[in-house]
Amino acid sequence: MTPFDSVTARLILLLADTGSIGRAAEREGIASSAVSRRVSDLESRLGVVLFDRSAHGVRLTTAGLSYAEGCRTVLRAIADLDAVMADFGSGQRGALRLACTSSALTGRLPELLARYADKHVGIDLDIQEMSAAKALLALDEGRADVAIVSDNYDFTRFDIKPFEDDRVWVVAPPDHALADRIEPRKDIAFADVLDHPIVGIHHAGSLDRLLADAAKAADKPLTETLRVESFPALVRMVEAGFGIGFLRSTSLHLLAGTDLICAPLAEPWALRQLLVARRKSTPLSAAVKTFITLCSETYVPSI
Repeated sequence: MTPFDSVTARLILLLADTGSIGRAAEREGIASSAVSRRVSDLESRLGVVLFDRSAHGVRLTTAGLSYAEGCRTVLRAIADLDAVMADFGSGQRGALRLACTSSALTGRLPELLARYADKHVGIDLDIQEMSAAKALLALDEGRADVAIVSDNYDFTRFDIKPFEDDRVWVVAPPDHALADRIEPRKDIAFADVLDHPIVGIHHAGSLDRLLADAAKAADKPLTETLRVESFPALVRMVEAGFGIGFLRSTSLHLLAGTDLICAPLAEPWALRQLLVARRKSTPLSAAVKTFITLCSETYVPSI
């Protein structure tokens, strides 16, 4: 029986995620030919085809899907074993692997991490910024200990706790047609802003999904003039007059130095939370336990 190769297993999962040998090789810092050779050798040893190859990339076959899930199970078990071993130590050294969204990093998380690092100087911090979907995938595959993400995802497989309340706000130039109805201390209805051109943000991101679902429920389309990939870019485009935009509370600091106006959306669905998530029934190191406890102790509900 061929011994389990964790390096090749990680490559299989990376290929499944990227759908591209070239992108997988780039992220691993190895040659594309080396990735192809590892996959081909593995397929030969197993006697099955793991990927369908085409000019558009690679995709897991039925056998490949089964093998990838097995890889995730084994890699999770390895990660869990490492966590158990870490707890045998003094708890003064270790690592905290945190996957989080940009919204989390623009909220209270940086100050919390600074407080944590000051009290636990022997703990190595590995902070990975990514979309919520990818953060939960990293958690599921054992590449992260904790994820801090928005609340509109499937958390069936995870234990969750509130981390920070995060409301959705509308942002507009001061000369916009909505200007007389937008001010920070007064809610505004989502239906009242839907008829105006909008600067979209990060397709399939948590805020994009939230707004799209709300627009669908209101039976009104989102009229996007353009789409950007970051909140600073959204602020600049709104400032330039391309339309209104939407930000979470954790990103409102980006309005500093601008003359943009803003108001919170009135609907209950706009009252969101960032959550601390971890895999259920997973052994936690002392470093991770301490961080999760700190998150809970410092959470202050605002809604």
